[in-house]
Amino acid sequence: MTAIDPGTSGHRYFLDLHCHTRASFDSLSSPASVVRSAAARGLTHIAITDHDRVDGAFEARDAAPPGLSVIVGQELRTTGGDLIAAFIERPIPAGLSAEEAISAVREQGGLVGLPHPFDRFRGSMLRNATFRAIADRVDWIEAHNARAVGSGNEKAASFARDRGLPGVAVSDAHTTVEIGVAYVAIDEDPSTPEGLLKALGSAELVTGRASYVVRAFMPVAKTIQRLRGNRRAPSVGSSPHHPVAR
Repeated sequence: MTAIDPGTSGHRYFLDLHCHTRASFDSLSSPASVVRSAAARGLTHIAITDHDRVDGAFEARDAAPPGLSVIVGQELRTTGGDLIAAFIERPIPAGLSAEEAISAVREQGGLVGLPHPFDRFRGSMLRNATFRAIADRVDWIEAHNARAVGSGNEKAASFARDRGLPGVAVSDAHTTVEIGVAYVAIDEDPSTPEGLLKALGSAELVTGRASYVVRAFMPVAKTIQRLRGNRRAPSVGSSPHHPVAR
C-alpha cells in the first residue's frame, strides 16, 4: 500500500476493518507493530479482529500512536461460518449459531460484518444458501477481501449490491506488510458504531491484493503458534482454551 497523503485527504478517514495480530492462531504480528504499520501507511482507523479473542485488540489500542484509532473487534467462528464483530469489549464464544453470535454482539452495542463471504477456502457463510438470510442482520459485507481467491470478491460485491448492503474493502492482514493493502475511505468519523454506520453508506473502496508470497507464510505462522500453545479456540462446550479475556 502506498502511504495515504494526509495533506490531500481533507477531513477524510481511512479504515481497514479486518486485521489480525499474534493473538490469532495464524499470525505472528505483534499488536504494537500492527498499529505502527497502520499509522505509517496513513490509516486513521483500524479494526483488530483476531480469531475468537480480543486481548490483542486491547493491546493494540493501548499501543496506538496519535492519529490512529483502534476498534476492538473479533473474527467469530459460528456453526454457519465466520462473522466479524466490531466495537465489543468481551470475546464472543466460538461455536454459537450465527443468530446467537449476532445477538451476542448486539448485546454489547457492537456491529457485525460478513467476512470473505464466498471464499471457498475459508469459513464463508454465504457459500451455503441456507445461511444467506443472515445477511439481512449484518451491517456490511466484505465486497473486497485482499486475501480472497477466485471469484469470491466479485460474488460478494454483487450480493451486497443486490441486497442494498454496504460493501467494504479490507486487507484481512495477518502480516504487517498487508496492513491497509485494501481499505475504505469515508467522510464521517467511524470512531463509534453510529458514525461507522453513517459513513459506510458513501464509502469509497480502495482495493488491493495480498501477495501470494506473503500468504504462503501462514502455514509457518500456524506451526509456530501451535508450538507456543496458541491453537484455535474450541467451540462452546469443548475443553478450555487459553484465556481470551483481557
